[in-house]
Amino acid sequence: MPKTIQIASEYRRLFDNDWREAAIYGGRFSLKSHTIARYLLIQARMKKCRIACFREFQNSIAESSHQLLADLIEEYELNEFQVTNNAIVNTLNGSDFIFKGLHHNEQSVKSIEGIDIAWVEEAQTVSQTSLEVLTPTVRSEGSKIIYSYNRLLENDPVHTRIVIEGRPNSLIINVNYDVALKYGWMPDVIRLEMEDDKEKRPALYKTKWLGLPASLESRIYKDWEMIDEIPHEARLKRYGLDFGYSNDPTAIVAVYEYNGGFILDEVCYLKGLLNEQIANVLKVLERAPIMADSAEPKSIDELKLHGLLILPSQKGPGSVNQGIQYIQGQRISVTKRSVNLLGEYYSYLWMSDKDGRIINEPTGGYDHALDAVRYALSPDIKVEYKKRDKPPNNPYK
Repeated sequence: MPKTIQIASEYRRLFDNDWREAAIYGGRFSLKSHTIARYLLIQARMKKCRIACFREFQNSIAESSHQLLADLIEEYELNEFQVTNNAIVNTLNGSDFIFKGLHHNEQSVKSIEGIDIAWVEEAQTVSQTSLEVLTPTVRSEGSKIIYSYNRLLENDPVHTRIVIEGRPNSLIINVNYDVALKYGWMPDVIRLEMEDDKEKRPALYKTKWLGLPASLESRIYKDWEMIDEIPHEARLKRYGLDFGYSNDPTAIVAVYEYNGGFILDEVCYLKGLLNEQIANVLKVLERAPIMADSAEPKSIDELKLHGLLILPSQKGPGSVNQGIQYIQGQRISVTKRSVNLLGEYYSYLWMSDKDGRIINEPTGGYDHALDAVRYALSPDIKVEYKKRDKPPNNPYK
């Protein structure tokens, strides 16, 4: 017998039928994705329906909500669902889930028939063009569109559409971590992280845990240009690799030289990768030097056994701030498909003291892809060492 699916009362309005579009937004650990996924599974059990799960950028099924839904199906023993590599189907009533990216996928999205519920994850990255394609595509009688997101900018198209301008028959749910605290669903390790940020990093706390857009003054990086694709003339320079596993993702970023500046392209941003799996990701890429976090010498040596040209990043006293200063002085472009890198770009802040004054120390914890960028560029960064410090060899100089 399936287990009881619990949903916080703050989300009860999802189950009403008087709305067409819903904006569900807020900070980290506000249970948005898990609650919406549970809601969708409940709907798919109650009656036959077609549920489309969208993101602005989805290069593979691993970047979609497929895994989250599959995990919940297993957790709640919903055995009537058949999970395949790229779809989920209710074998009793025919409900099905499909997963697609919106960006540059206009004809494919328009061709989807009979969508009853559309869920747009990471909706803060959705463009106005994608919205104009999506909303008339979801046109079945009684159909719904759910946008879930953490705000990045004041004028995100989805937030502007639903919350600022307003739409007929819309639902707005603004939630934060206090929902998880209320029901005892926040693990102590997350609660302690939140409390530490609240006390020591008030600017980060506001963006990370309260879901407020970062102020321009506190953002470390600014004025990066977003581009659709990498120009043919761009030359691959290096890859940056930041190791992760259980709590943090492994981040791999390709860095290209182009027209006097750099182009950044997110290659990988996944948790739970073993070194062999990281090697498999890297081996299928265009060959180029890989600069990895020097704090992981064992992992670097294991990757070398796979024939990869990988070396430890240049580090030394003050190297983080000097790396930031170097990157700030460059002309940077980022591919729009680099969703996690862009999220870090908007959320990477200078710390502030208890009086709210910005200090020259970056916040940590949500900078994995940005660390990978800094590692990739470390051979180009001139780090000033004290006399007692011996600078590492630089094989690329």
